[in-house]
Amino acid sequence: MARMEEEIDVAEEPKRPPKHKGKHDKPKPWDDDPNIDRWTVQKFDPSWNEDGNSLTEDTSFSTLFPQYREKYLQEAWPIVRGALKEHGINCELNLVEGSMTVTTNRRKVRDPYIIIKARDLIKLLSRSVPAPQAIKILNDEMQCDIIKIGGLVRNKERFVKRRQRLVGPNNSTLKALEILTGCYILIQGNTVSAMGSFKGLKQVRRIVEDCMTNKLYPVYHVKILMLKKELSENPELANENWDRFLPKFKKKNVKQKKVKSKEKKPYTPFPPEQPPSKVDIQLETGEYFLSDKKKSARRWQEGQAKQAEKTAESKRRREEAFVPPKETGMQNTSVSNDEDNNVTAMAKSLKEKAKELGKRKSFEKIDPKTYIAAPGEPSSQKKSKKSKK
Repeated sequence: MARMEEEIDVAEEPKRPPKHKGKHDKPKPWDDDPNIDRWTVQKFDPSWNEDGNSLTEDTSFSTLFPQYREKYLQEAWPIVRGALKEHGINCELNLVEGSMTVTTNRRKVRDPYIIIKARDLIKLLSRSVPAPQAIKILNDEMQCDIIKIGGLVRNKERFVKRRQRLVGPNNSTLKALEILTGCYILIQGNTVSAMGSFKGLKQVRRIVEDCMTNKLYPVYHVKILMLKKELSENPELANENWDRFLPKFKKKNVKQKKVKSKEKKPYTPFPPEQPPSKVDIQLETGEYFLSDKKKSARRWQEGQAKQAEKTAESKRRREEAFVPPKETGMQNTSVSNDEDNNVTAMAKSLKEKAKELGKRKSFEKIDPKTYIAAPGEPSSQKKSKKSKK
């Protein structure tokens, strides 16, 4: 009974709330609110910070730009300055140092995060993104990502080929990726600049890295994204796992030619033997001791021998054109004649065998009684003649 009472007491004890590690990590009333969508980026409302006293210090960011962008930035800088002035950001273009700088104005800035957006703006401008497109980064729903691809491939030729895969023929692959991911993509030099939502930027980074590391072609990623788009439109499959519908591309390893490794010769401290000179060869053959006349005569004989070989070879080549080709028809007729001869020989042998068999049968069927007449009886031949009459 005592044990039963202990079990009841344990069961009646209330469950303790889970312990939190952090000091301020406590459950909030809006954590379990189903009406709050935590993935949406709320647009900043200036009424949240009317006084503008949220900043205590000025913040500035600067970035360098290549020399070939200098002329374009000079022309487009008034547009950039006007767009940043609306948000209370000062900007400066330094052509001597080749840099762009953005700085906050504490009295005019309402959104404290706008300086990060301005930093992204000058980064995009330095990476050859057009100014009207780069200014869109100041919107709250627009994000950017600059992917560095220069260090992913060592060989320069491979790097250029793989980067071209992202572009595709007539920019077809790039346009398809922009439509499916909903992002603006620009490939320039050793970087890929992308602008769009967080989800789209994540997809773009994965596609670019898979292409540059030769894991998967961008065309296959396009096929997968198209299938995912169709599946998301179907309400029945919206909350199911899509792995069974998506294609699985296997990487085919192409057999490469094996490099023949040269066998290392055993190390010897002595240098290799010196090759014989012309004089050494002449001494060995005995030509060195001949007179000039004999040497010239010997050379003339060698030249005549080589000339005779060449003339014979050229004559043989000329005569090859006049050699008649082998007649295939005659060979067929000879084959057919041989077949006819074989058939006639077989027919003769069969006839001879038939005659021999006939003779044997005739000897076996002879009855002597038919030829011997009994006393007082006529022969069988005469009876047959009378019956015929």
